[in-house]
Amino acid sequence: MASDAQNLQVIHPRPSSIVAALYTLRDLGAEVVILHGPSGCCFKHARLLEEDGVRVLTTALDEAGFVFGGQRPLVKLLKKAREMFNPKLMAVSGTCSSMIIGEDLHQAVLEADLDIPVLEVEVHAGYRDNTRGVIITLESARDQGIIDEAEFERQKTLLEKATEVERLHGAASSEYLAPEHGDVKFEAASRLLDLIREGKRGLNILNAKKETAYMFADITAAVAEASSGKVDTLANLDDHVGLPKVRRDASNIARELRERGVEFELIGGLDEYPVAGEAVSKFVSAREKYDFVVISGVPHALPAQALQGMEIFSITNGPRQVRPLRDMGHQHVMVELDLHPKTMGVTHLVESEFGATLRALERARAGEDASEKS
Repeated sequence: MASDAQNLQVIHPRPSSIVAALYTLRDLGAEVVILHGPSGCCFKHARLLEEDGVRVLTTALDEAGFVFGGQRPLVKLLKKAREMFNPKLMAVSGTCSSMIIGEDLHQAVLEADLDIPVLEVEVHAGYRDNTRGVIITLESARDQGIIDEAEFERQKTLLEKATEVERLHGAASSEYLAPEHGDVKFEAASRLLDLIREGKRGLNILNAKKETAYMFADITAAVAEASSGKVDTLANLDDHVGLPKVRRDASNIARELRERGVEFELIGGLDEYPVAGEAVSKFVSAREKYDFVVISGVPHALPAQALQGMEIFSITNGPRQVRPLRDMGHQHVMVELDLHPKTMGVTHLVESEFGATLRALERARAGEDASEKS
């Protein structure tokens, strides 16, 4: 029994490889995705993807399908989807059920004989790291000529780094991490405003993943506004790298930040969050010491040595990320709950709880200052 306990790794739920594949198909531009499995498989995320314009269909495998197979229904659905939605790019994804019973996705695509490219993603949820679902999807995209070998290798390197970050300091770093809501946002915002008003030197970092940046960037904007632009701002918003949707999102967010008067230096693209620490370290080492830093998005991807001596305010959307961030020495850790559903299908910044709190507190203090002067 003792040896069995020692062999345990992570026992709290982890992200699914199937879901990771679905989001990657969206980023590649797939307009219709067929899940070959039970009707309830990935229901929540399938619904969210519809907000981004992706039609997600299912073959709805049932008990009979588990025994006799679902090849014929899959072929029929492939043809029906082509007829109904007239997409330029389709995809069919495996599930645990279809992979266990040995369904042949490729043969079904051949039998459907469609006149458009169809990405075949032979994936299930049994992989320890959800990034495996992304790699399988990208392999299919490479084989279809949708991305080239250089982009595939680039993406693979980033995914390997992302997996490493999660194992070292993320939700995969401990056998069990209890979900926490983090610090009270009002208290953290009060402390941050105190530092700003005292004239402390601050760093404002957006290091967010994909569409979550639409809300995390609101925090970046709020900090810049509260400091009247006196903090140095860094952002992973390079719109020249990444899959099509990732580049569009980076462009949208960068444009809106600039329209709000927020100037920033680039530290990579939205898919480069796991390696942005290198750019941050280089930036910090070339400047005088900072007193505080606000990190929005994936704070645990930034190396501790780059933030040494700073009072750290970290904002994440992962309740299981609170404890690892505290263990890394981050003094103030906040969670933007339900962030992901709020950033699906959007093209403009979405107000965050911490950003709204910071702005409201700053207005209240400005009102108090005005009253004292009068």
